[in-house]
Amino acid sequence: MNQTSNLHRLREVMDTLRSPGGCPWDGEQTHTSLLTYLLEESYEFIDAVERADRDDMVEELGDVLLQVYFHARIGEERQVDPFTIEDIAGAICDKLIRRHPHVFAEVENLTSSQVEGNWEILKAAEKSRTSAVDGVPLNQPALSLTSKLIHRAEKHGRAFETSKVLTQSEISEVLGDVTEERVGDLLFAVVALANEHGIDAEFALRTRARLLESELRR
Repeated sequence: MNQTSNLHRLREVMDTLRSPGGCPWDGEQTHTSLLTYLLEESYEFIDAVERADRDDMVEELGDVLLQVYFHARIGEERQVDPFTIEDIAGAICDKLIRRHPHVFAEVENLTSSQVEGNWEILKAAEKSRTSAVDGVPLNQPALSLTSKLIHRAEKHGRAFETSKVLTQSEISEVLGDVTEERVGDLLFAVVALANEHGIDAEFALRTRARLLESELRR
């Protein structure tokens, strides 16, 4: 007898929990109410990776997978344009094949950097994007938002003023050898300075990032 796929089993468990007679808490959840759990589980997986804990990685990835199946189950209940876990899996399979023509079509071999550049070109064409910042989630943490905006700017050959206080070369002179540890120390010192003066470092960086976003849109 063929053993039931655990992915299929998870779909059945989620269906039972969400259906009448199942769990009342699960039945009340919405896409919006679950967002906080999606973030929490993602951060917990990151923590497990940083600790190189194999068992925790398996557990936390399971929690992330649960969120995907949970949202898919809610998607099945939509009155207009419902979607299932199969639709989600099909969409990502199609995207991966479409974005890797050098693997799935007769296209010349590409280097890793060429693959990354080609991905951005294909994505922009698919989504009809006209700006370097189109598609960047602006509600992500300020540090990751800033990093993403700078990355997008560089990919599109945009020049901009990195800092109104110090140039990159001046910062490098202060740091000496630019290492992960020294950059961490610099960021730590900036946050400590902000706290000392009653400034929310997250909000301050987000404000600067939004200025960069406006510059890139222009």
